[in-house]
Amino acid sequence: MFANKHYLGLVAALLLSGAASAIEVPATPDSRNCKADYPRAALANEEQGTVSMSLLVSAGGEVKDSRINKSSGSRALDNAALRKLAACKFAPGSKDGAPADTWTRVDYAWKID
Repeated sequence: MFANKHYLGLVAALLLSGAASAIEVPATPDSRNCKADYPRAALANEEQGTVSMSLLVSAGGEVKDSRINKSSGSRALDNAALRKLAACKFAPGSKDGAPADTWTRVDYAWKID
């Protein structure tokens, strides 16, 4: 019960401070067309891992900026994922129901089958 009171107090504080005034929905990639080819060197070295990225997507669905938040442990895998996602078309995000530039987080997992 205490946790619920704490949660409600936090929500009320955010609403009063205006921090929750804008409803933001992040952009989403078209996963059918955003599959990167496994880099040959990474495949030969049997490198695997997940790279976490943040992408700034325009209201038109194009990537305007990108950064790696957490490496897969392989520079080749990180760069291949970042290059491919930067070239992908996204369903744009929105702020208060209108298309807008939004940051979205994407985790790209590399696994050798």
